Amino acid sequence: MACYNLPPIQRGSPSGFPMRIREIPYNYTSFSDREIVIRFLGEEMWDVLNRLRGTRRTGRSARMLFEVLGDMWVIVRNPYIQDDLLENRDRRELLIGALHHRLAQIEARADNNPLTLQLVVRARAAVAQFEAGFPRQEQQRKLEEEREEQRQLELEKQRERDRDLGWEL
Repeated sequence: MACYNLPPIQRGSPSGFPMRIREIPYNYTSFSDREIVIRFLGEEMWDVLNRLRGTRRTGRSARMLFEVLGDMWVIVRNPYIQDDLLENRDRRELLIGALHHRLAQIEARADNNPLTLQLVVRARAAVAQFEAGFPRQEQQRKLEEEREEQRQLELEKQRERDRDLGWEL
């Protein structure tokens, strides 16, 4: 039985199904670009991005925005990188500075396009929220350390009471 109306197989796709192209770097998760954009910028910004796709000239601003989102995404998803950035304030400040620099470059290239400027405003808010998460995380860790120290002190007191009563294990 011959099938003559099948679409041609796309290059790079062994199954013939369209390849899933990701524009956000470092996204080795099951999350799509759409899901990541929505998590950081909101669903309405995904719609704005789609409207802007047809007006791209070089795509440089889009790549820079996706780099910002990719940097934040990989850090949010990786506790080892979070630990490193919490322990190394200079590295963290360089990262945040790079994120802000990219957003400034996007704004400079926007030619007063209201949709692009709307995206930049939302992306700046996302970066600010991302940045504010580090001091919150530091504070949370300090509280957890204090609680653990308190638990250890209570445990040691209980052991002393047990020894005094001859209940030592």
